Amino acid sequence: MTPQAPLNPVLCPVTDNEDHRKSAAASVGGGTIKENVRTRTFDHARAVLRNQGARQAGFMAEQVGKIGSATRQPILFLEGEAHRVQRGATARFFTPKIVTTHYRDLMIRLSDNLVSRFQARKRAKLDDLSLELAVGVAGDIVGLTDSDAKGLAKRLDVFFTGDFDPQTNPIQAFARFLRQQYWVLRFYYKDVAPAIRSRRQQRKDDVISHLIDEGYNGREILTECLVYGAAGMATTREFIVMAAWHMLGNDEVRGAFLEADEHGKIAILEEILRLEPVVGYIYRRLQDDLPTTDGIAKDIRKGEAVAVDVRAANTDVAAFGACPMQVRPGRKVSAKYGNAGLAFGDGEHRCPGAQVALQESCLFLDRLMRVPGLKLERAPDLSWNRLVTGYELRNCVIVCD
Repeated sequence: MTPQAPLNPVLCPVTDNEDHRKSAAASVGGGTIKENVRTRTFDHARAVLRNQGARQAGFMAEQVGKIGSATRQPILFLEGEAHRVQRGATARFFTPKIVTTHYRDLMIRLSDNLVSRFQARKRAKLDDLSLELAVGVAGDIVGLTDSDAKGLAKRLDVFFTGDFDPQTNPIQAFARFLRQQYWVLRFYYKDVAPAIRSRRQQRKDDVISHLIDEGYNGREILTECLVYGAAGMATTREFIVMAAWHMLGNDEVRGAFLEADEHGKIAILEEILRLEPVVGYIYRRLQDDLPTTDGIAKDIRKGEAVAVDVRAANTDVAAFGACPMQVRPGRKVSAKYGNAGLAFGDGEHRCPGAQVALQESCLFLDRLMRVPGLKLERAPDLSWNRLVTGYELRNCVIVCD
Protein backbone atom coordinates (compact mmCIF):
# COMPACT_ATOMS: atom_id res chain seq x y z
CA MET A 1 0.00 0.00 0.00
CA THR A 2 1.40 3.40 -0.95
CA PRO A 3 1.86 5.58 2.15
CA GLN A 4 -0.64 8.43 2.39
CA ALA A 5 -0.74 11.62 4.37
CA PRO A 6 -2.63 11.21 7.64
CA LEU A 7 -6.32 11.93 7.20
CA ASN A 8 -6.56 13.58 10.61
CA PRO A 9 -4.75 16.93 10.54
CA VAL A 10 -4.19 16.91 14.32
CA LEU A 11 -0.85 15.33 15.15
CA CYS A 12 -0.25 13.41 18.36
CA PRO A 13 2.08 15.13 20.81
CA VAL A 14 5.08 12.87 21.40
CA THR A 15 4.13 12.54 25.07
CA ASP A 16 0.53 11.63 24.27
CA ASN A 17 1.00 8.87 21.72
CA GLU A 18 -0.07 6.05 24.04
CA ASP A 19 -2.07 2.94 23.27
CA HIS A 20 -5.51 3.49 24.85
CA ARG A 21 -6.97 0.17 23.75
CA LYS A 22 -8.38 -1.79 26.66
CA SER A 23 -8.82 -5.11 24.86
CA ALA A 24 -5.60 -5.41 22.86
CA ALA A 25 -3.76 -7.54 25.41
CA ALA A 26 -6.49 -10.17 25.49
CA SER A 27 -6.60 -10.57 21.71
CA VAL A 28 -3.17 -12.20 21.48
CA GLY A 29 -4.92 -15.51 22.12
CA GLY A 30 -6.24 -15.61 18.56
CA GLY A 31 -8.86 -18.11 17.46
CA THR A 32 -9.48 -21.83 17.16
CA ILE A 33 -7.62 -22.38 13.88
CA LYS A 34 -3.96 -21.95 13.00
CA GLU A 35 -3.45 -19.31 10.35
CA ASN A 36 -0.82 -19.32 7.62
CA VAL A 37 -0.89 -15.56 7.08
CA ARG A 38 -1.95 -12.63 9.26
CA THR A 39 -2.80 -9.32 7.62
CA ARG A 40 -1.09 -6.12 8.75
CA THR A 41 -2.56 -3.22 6.78
CA PHE A 42 -6.11 -2.01 6.20
CA ASP A 43 -5.95 -2.42 2.43
CA HIS A 44 -4.55 -5.95 2.67
CA ALA A 45 -7.23 -6.98 5.15
CA ARG A 46 -10.03 -5.54 3.04
CA ALA A 47 -8.64 -7.18 -0.09
CA VAL A 48 -8.94 -10.57 1.60
CA LEU A 49 -12.49 -9.94 2.80
CA ARG A 50 -13.57 -8.75 -0.66
CA ASN A 51 -11.84 -11.53 -2.54
CA GLN A 52 -14.40 -13.64 -4.43
CA GLY A 53 -12.32 -16.76 -3.82
CA ALA A 54 -12.20 -16.35 -0.03
CA ARG A 55 -14.20 -18.79 2.10
CA GLN A 56 -15.11 -18.59 5.78
CA ALA A 57 -12.63 -20.43 7.99
CA GLY A 58 -13.33 -19.35 11.56
CA PHE A 59 -16.22 -19.75 14.01
CA MET A 60 -16.66 -23.46 13.09
CA ALA A 61 -17.34 -22.56 9.43
CA GLU A 62 -15.25 -25.39 8.02
CA GLN A 63 -16.77 -27.94 10.41
CA VAL A 64 -20.28 -26.81 9.45
CA GLY A 65 -19.36 -27.06 5.78
CA LYS A 66 -18.76 -30.80 6.19
CA ILE A 67 -22.33 -31.46 7.30
CA GLY A 68 -23.49 -31.84 3.70
CA SER A 69 -26.88 -31.32 2.11
CA ALA A 70 -28.94 -33.08 4.79
CA THR A 71 -29.03 -29.85 6.78
CA ARG A 72 -29.04 -26.37 5.29
CA GLN A 73 -26.13 -24.25 6.38
CA PRO A 74 -26.80 -21.03 8.33
CA ILE A 75 -26.56 -17.81 6.34
CA LEU A 76 -23.29 -16.95 8.09
CA PHE A 77 -21.62 -19.94 6.44
CA LEU A 78 -23.18 -19.77 2.98
CA GLU A 79 -20.99 -18.65 0.09
CA GLY A 80 -21.47 -17.30 -3.44
CA GLU A 81 -24.90 -17.21 -5.01
CA ALA A 82 -26.56 -19.15 -2.18
CA HIS A 83 -25.38 -16.51 0.29
CA ARG A 84 -26.44 -13.62 -1.91
CA VAL A 85 -29.95 -15.03 -2.33
CA GLN A 86 -30.48 -15.62 1.39
CA ARG A 87 -28.82 -12.34 2.34
CA GLY A 88 -31.15 -10.50 -0.01
CA ALA A 89 -34.18 -12.27 1.45
CA THR A 90 -33.33 -11.27 5.04
CA ALA A 91 -31.89 -7.80 4.33
CA ARG A 92 -35.27 -6.16 4.87
CA PHE A 93 -35.01 -6.84 8.61
CA PHE A 94 -31.90 -4.67 8.93
CA THR A 95 -32.30 -1.67 6.63
CA PRO A 96 -31.91 1.80 8.23
CA LYS A 97 -35.56 2.59 7.44
CA ILE A 98 -36.81 -0.60 9.10
CA VAL A 99 -34.59 -0.02 12.13
CA THR A 100 -36.06 3.47 12.52
CA THR A 101 -39.70 2.61 11.85
CA HIS A 102 -39.96 -0.88 13.38
CA TYR A 103 -37.40 -1.19 16.15
CA ARG A 104 -36.55 2.28 17.43
CA ASP A 105 -39.57 2.48 19.75
CA LEU A 106 -38.66 -0.92 21.19
CA MET A 107 -35.06 0.22 21.77
CA ILE A 108 -36.26 3.36 23.53
CA ARG A 109 -38.75 1.47 25.69
CA LEU A 110 -36.18 -1.13 26.74
CA SER A 111 -33.52 1.52 27.39
CA ASP A 112 -35.85 3.66 29.49
CA ASN A 113 -36.90 0.64 31.53
CA LEU A 114 -33.34 -0.53 32.15
CA VAL A 115 -32.03 2.90 33.12
CA SER A 116 -35.02 3.61 35.38
CA ARG A 117 -34.54 0.29 37.13
CA PHE A 118 -30.85 1.05 37.62
CA GLN A 119 -31.61 4.48 39.07
CA ALA A 120 -34.10 2.98 41.50
CA ARG A 121 -31.59 0.39 42.73
CA LYS A 122 -28.56 2.73 42.39
CA ARG A 123 -26.26 -0.15 41.55
CA ALA A 124 -26.11 -2.68 38.71
CA LYS A 125 -23.89 -4.86 36.59
CA LEU A 126 -23.69 -3.08 33.27
CA ASP A 127 -23.02 -6.34 31.41
CA ASP A 128 -26.36 -7.68 32.71
CA LEU A 129 -28.18 -4.56 31.53
CA SER A 130 -26.54 -4.64 28.11
CA LEU A 131 -27.33 -8.33 27.66
CA GLU A 132 -30.99 -7.75 28.50
CA LEU A 133 -31.14 -4.91 25.97
CA ALA A 134 -29.36 -6.83 23.21
CA VAL A 135 -31.50 -9.94 23.71
CA GLY A 136 -34.68 -7.86 23.75
CA VAL A 137 -33.89 -6.14 20.46
CA ALA A 138 -32.36 -9.05 18.55
CA GLY A 139 -34.97 -11.43 19.93
CA ASP A 140 -37.71 -9.27 18.44
CA ILE A 141 -36.00 -9.19 15.04
CA VAL A 142 -35.38 -12.94 15.00
CA GLY A 143 -38.74 -13.87 16.51
CA LEU A 144 -37.67 -15.27 19.89
CA THR A 145 -40.54 -13.60 21.72
CA ASP A 146 -42.57 -16.55 23.03
CA SER A 147 -40.51 -17.33 26.12
CA ASP A 148 -39.28 -15.55 29.23
CA ALA A 149 -36.81 -12.83 28.19
CA LYS A 150 -34.60 -13.20 31.28
CA GLY A 151 -34.46 -16.97 30.82
CA LEU A 152 -33.54 -16.50 27.17
CA ALA A 153 -30.73 -14.13 28.11
CA LYS A 154 -29.37 -16.59 30.67
CA ARG A 155 -29.43 -19.50 28.26
CA LEU A 156 -27.60 -17.57 25.55
CA ASP A 157 -25.12 -16.16 28.05
CA VAL A 158 -24.15 -19.62 29.30
CA PHE A 159 -23.80 -20.97 25.77
CA PHE A 160 -21.62 -18.22 24.32
CA THR A 161 -19.51 -17.37 27.35
CA GLY A 162 -16.71 -19.75 28.12
CA ASP A 163 -13.39 -21.36 27.32
CA PHE A 164 -13.00 -22.52 23.73
CA ASP A 165 -9.27 -23.18 23.91
CA PRO A 166 -8.42 -25.88 21.33
CA GLN A 167 -5.56 -27.03 23.59
CA THR A 168 -8.00 -28.35 26.18
CA ASN A 169 -7.38 -32.04 26.99
CA PRO A 170 -9.85 -34.62 25.58
CA ILE A 171 -11.71 -35.15 28.86
CA GLN A 172 -12.25 -31.43 29.35
CA ALA A 173 -13.25 -31.03 25.70
CA PHE A 174 -15.84 -33.83 25.99
CA ALA A 175 -17.26 -32.36 29.20
CA ARG A 176 -17.52 -28.99 27.49
CA PHE A 177 -19.28 -30.60 24.53
CA LEU A 178 -21.86 -32.23 26.81
CA ARG A 179 -22.53 -28.94 28.61
CA GLN A 180 -22.98 -27.13 25.31
CA GLN A 181 -25.39 -29.77 24.01
CA TYR A 182 -27.43 -29.50 27.19
CA TRP A 183 -27.77 -25.72 26.82
CA VAL A 184 -28.50 -25.99 23.09
CA LEU A 185 -31.36 -28.37 23.84
CA ARG A 186 -32.70 -26.09 26.58
CA PHE A 187 -32.51 -23.16 24.20
CA TYR A 188 -34.43 -25.11 21.57
CA TYR A 189 -37.22 -26.41 23.79
CA LYS A 190 -37.57 -23.27 25.93
CA ASP A 191 -37.20 -20.58 23.27
CA VAL A 192 -37.02 -21.75 19.65
CA ALA A 193 -39.74 -24.41 19.62
CA PRO A 194 -42.39 -22.13 21.20
CA ALA A 195 -41.57 -19.43 18.63
CA ILE A 196 -41.91 -21.91 15.76
CA ARG A 197 -45.27 -23.18 17.03
CA SER A 198 -46.58 -19.64 17.44
CA ARG A 199 -45.55 -18.57 13.93
CA ARG A 200 -46.96 -21.63 12.30
CA GLN A 201 -50.30 -20.59 13.76
CA GLN A 202 -49.85 -16.91 12.92
CA ARG A 203 -47.02 -15.58 10.78
CA LYS A 204 -45.14 -12.46 11.89
CA ASP A 205 -42.65 -10.17 10.20
CA ASP A 206 -39.49 -11.71 11.65
CA VAL A 207 -36.66 -14.06 10.71
CA ILE A 208 -38.23 -17.25 12.08
CA SER A 209 -41.39 -16.66 10.06
CA HIS A 210 -39.25 -16.18 6.96
CA LEU A 211 -37.37 -19.42 7.64
CA ILE A 212 -40.64 -21.31 8.06
CA ASP A 213 -41.80 -19.88 4.72
CA GLU A 214 -38.58 -21.20 3.17
CA GLY A 215 -39.25 -24.71 4.48
CA TYR A 216 -36.59 -24.80 7.20
CA ASN A 217 -37.04 -27.56 9.78
CA GLY A 218 -36.66 -27.14 13.53
CA ARG A 219 -32.99 -28.07 13.62
CA GLU A 220 -32.14 -25.64 10.84
CA ILE A 221 -34.06 -22.83 12.52
CA LEU A 222 -32.27 -23.59 15.79
CA THR A 223 -28.90 -23.26 14.06
CA GLU A 224 -29.87 -19.92 12.54
CA CYS A 225 -31.05 -18.66 15.94
CA LEU A 226 -27.73 -19.62 17.51
CA VAL A 227 -25.88 -17.73 14.78
CA TYR A 228 -28.06 -14.66 15.28
CA GLY A 229 -27.54 -15.04 19.01
CA ALA A 230 -23.78 -14.85 18.64
CA ALA A 231 -23.78 -12.17 15.96
CA GLY A 232 -26.61 -9.96 17.16
CA MET A 233 -26.78 -10.37 20.91
CA ALA A 234 -23.40 -11.35 22.31
CA THR A 235 -21.34 -8.83 20.33
CA THR A 236 -23.65 -5.87 21.00
CA ARG A 237 -23.64 -6.68 24.69
CA GLU A 238 -19.84 -6.50 24.84
CA PHE A 239 -19.61 -3.29 22.83
CA ILE A 240 -22.06 -1.38 25.04
CA VAL A 241 -19.95 -2.21 28.10
CA MET A 242 -16.73 -1.27 26.30
CA ALA A 243 -18.13 2.06 25.08
CA ALA A 244 -19.39 2.92 28.57
CA TRP A 245 -16.01 1.95 30.04
CA HIS A 246 -14.28 4.44 27.74
CA MET A 247 -16.79 7.22 28.46
CA LEU A 248 -16.72 6.76 32.23
CA GLY A 249 -12.93 6.93 32.16
CA ASN A 250 -12.62 9.88 29.79
CA ASP A 251 -14.60 13.06 30.46
CA GLU A 252 -13.70 14.46 27.03
CA VAL A 253 -15.22 11.49 25.21
CA ARG A 254 -18.28 11.41 27.48
CA GLY A 255 -18.85 15.13 27.10
CA ALA A 256 -18.49 15.03 23.33
CA PHE A 257 -20.97 12.14 23.16
CA LEU A 258 -23.61 13.91 25.26
CA GLU A 259 -23.26 17.21 23.39
CA ALA A 260 -23.49 15.69 19.90
CA ASP A 261 -26.64 15.10 17.90
CA GLU A 262 -27.55 11.50 17.16
CA HIS A 263 -25.43 11.40 14.01
CA GLY A 264 -22.47 12.68 16.00
CA LYS A 265 -23.11 10.22 18.83
CA ILE A 266 -23.03 7.30 16.42
CA ALA A 267 -19.79 8.64 14.91
CA ILE A 268 -18.20 8.59 18.39
CA LEU A 269 -19.46 5.05 18.98
CA GLU A 270 -17.96 4.03 15.65
CA GLU A 271 -14.66 5.61 16.71
CA ILE A 272 -14.68 3.56 19.93
CA LEU A 273 -15.60 0.44 17.96
CA ARG A 274 -12.78 1.12 15.51
CA LEU A 275 -10.36 1.10 18.42
CA GLU A 276 -12.04 -1.78 20.27
CA PRO A 277 -13.60 -4.11 17.66
CA VAL A 278 -15.53 -6.84 19.45
CA VAL A 279 -14.36 -9.43 16.91
CA GLY A 280 -10.60 -9.17 16.65
CA TYR A 281 -9.90 -11.67 13.87
CA ILE A 282 -11.90 -12.78 10.84
CA TYR A 283 -10.66 -15.99 9.22
CA ARG A 284 -10.74 -16.80 5.53
CA ARG A 285 -9.27 -19.59 3.42
CA LEU A 286 -8.26 -18.54 -0.10
CA GLN A 287 -9.30 -20.61 -3.13
CA ASP A 288 -6.80 -18.77 -5.36
CA ASP A 289 -3.48 -17.01 -4.94
CA LEU A 290 -3.66 -13.40 -3.77
CA PRO A 291 -0.37 -11.66 -4.63
CA THR A 292 0.49 -8.23 -3.23
CA THR A 293 2.63 -5.46 -4.65
CA ASP A 294 3.02 -3.01 -1.78
CA GLY A 295 6.15 -4.57 -0.32
CA ILE A 296 4.51 -4.79 3.11
CA ALA A 297 1.81 -7.44 2.97
CA LYS A 298 2.63 -11.10 2.38
CA ASP A 299 1.47 -12.95 -0.71
CA ILE A 300 -1.28 -15.46 0.05
CA ARG A 301 -1.31 -18.86 -1.64
CA LYS A 302 -4.26 -21.00 -2.58
CA GLY A 303 -5.54 -23.03 0.37
CA GLU A 304 -3.89 -20.90 3.03
CA ALA A 305 -5.85 -19.80 6.10
CA VAL A 306 -5.68 -16.05 6.60
CA ALA A 307 -6.28 -14.24 9.87
CA VAL A 308 -7.66 -10.82 9.02
CA ASP A 309 -6.32 -8.78 11.94
CA VAL A 310 -9.10 -6.25 12.50
CA ARG A 311 -7.16 -4.38 15.20
CA ALA A 312 -4.13 -3.93 12.98
CA ALA A 313 -6.31 -2.75 10.09
CA ASN A 314 -8.25 -0.35 12.30
CA THR A 315 -5.09 1.29 13.64
CA ASP A 316 -3.41 1.71 10.26
CA VAL A 317 -2.10 5.29 10.21
CA ALA A 318 -2.49 5.48 6.44
CA ALA A 319 -6.22 4.87 6.83
CA PHE A 320 -7.08 6.62 10.09
CA GLY A 321 -4.46 9.30 10.57
CA ALA A 322 -2.56 10.37 13.65
CA CYS A 323 -3.09 8.80 17.08
CA PRO A 324 -4.79 5.69 15.66
CA MET A 325 -4.65 3.94 19.05
CA GLN A 326 -6.68 6.60 20.81
CA VAL A 327 -10.35 7.56 20.81
CA ARG A 328 -10.52 10.95 19.13
CA PRO A 329 -14.02 12.49 18.84
CA GLY A 330 -14.29 14.28 15.52
CA ARG A 331 -11.67 12.13 13.79
CA LYS A 332 -11.85 12.81 10.05
CA VAL A 333 -11.96 9.55 8.13
CA SER A 334 -12.45 9.06 4.41
CA ALA A 335 -15.68 7.29 3.46
CA LYS A 336 -13.38 4.80 1.74
CA TYR A 337 -12.44 3.41 5.14
CA GLY A 338 -15.54 4.12 7.22
CA ASN A 339 -15.57 5.43 10.77
CA ALA A 340 -15.60 1.93 12.29
CA GLY A 341 -13.03 0.48 9.89
CA LEU A 342 -13.44 -3.29 9.59
CA ALA A 343 -15.18 -3.71 12.94
CA PHE A 344 -18.30 -4.98 11.14
CA GLY A 345 -16.27 -6.93 8.58
CA ASP A 346 -16.39 -6.21 4.85
CA GLY A 347 -17.35 -7.79 1.58
CA GLU A 348 -20.29 -10.13 1.15
CA HIS A 349 -20.27 -11.16 4.80
CA ARG A 350 -20.23 -7.68 6.31
CA CYS A 351 -22.46 -7.68 9.40
CA PRO A 352 -26.03 -6.90 8.30
CA GLY A 353 -26.98 -5.79 11.81
CA ALA A 354 -24.50 -2.91 12.06
CA GLN A 355 -27.24 -0.29 12.01
CA VAL A 356 -29.20 -2.14 14.71
CA ALA A 357 -26.19 -2.44 17.02
CA LEU A 358 -25.19 1.22 16.68
CA GLN A 359 -28.73 2.51 17.09
CA GLU A 360 -29.54 0.56 20.25
CA SER A 361 -26.13 1.33 21.75
CA CYS A 362 -26.63 5.04 21.04
CA LEU A 363 -30.12 5.24 22.54
CA PHE A 364 -29.21 3.27 25.67
CA LEU A 365 -25.88 4.98 26.37
CA ASP A 366 -27.35 8.44 25.83
CA ARG A 367 -29.83 7.74 28.63
CA LEU A 368 -27.32 6.02 30.88
CA MET A 369 -24.63 8.71 30.62
CA ARG A 370 -27.13 11.37 31.75
CA VAL A 371 -27.89 9.62 35.04
CA PRO A 372 -26.85 11.96 37.92
CA GLY A 373 -23.82 10.76 39.82
CA LEU A 374 -23.11 7.88 37.44
CA LYS A 375 -19.79 6.25 38.30
CA LEU A 376 -17.86 3.12 37.48
CA GLU A 377 -17.50 1.30 40.79
CA ARG A 378 -15.73 -1.73 39.35
CA ALA A 379 -14.03 -2.03 35.98
CA PRO A 380 -15.02 -5.16 34.06
CA ASP A 381 -13.06 -8.38 34.03
CA LEU A 382 -11.73 -8.87 30.52
CA SER A 383 -11.27 -12.28 28.91
CA TRP A 384 -10.94 -13.62 25.38
CA ASN A 385 -13.39 -15.96 23.65
CA ARG A 386 -11.41 -17.96 21.09
CA LEU A 387 -14.52 -19.23 19.29
CA VAL A 388 -15.75 -15.78 18.23
CA THR A 389 -12.24 -14.26 18.56
CA GLY A 390 -13.71 -11.52 20.70
CA TYR A 391 -13.40 -10.00 24.14
CA GLU A 392 -15.84 -10.64 26.98
CA LEU A 393 -16.47 -8.06 29.69
CA ARG A 394 -18.02 -9.26 32.95
CA ASN A 395 -18.77 -7.91 36.43
CA CYS A 396 -18.76 -4.26 35.38
CA VAL A 397 -20.43 -2.50 38.29
CA ILE A 398 -21.93 0.99 37.93
CA VAL A 399 -23.50 3.12 40.67
CA CYS A 400 -25.38 6.42 40.82
CA ASP A 401 -26.64 8.95 43.38
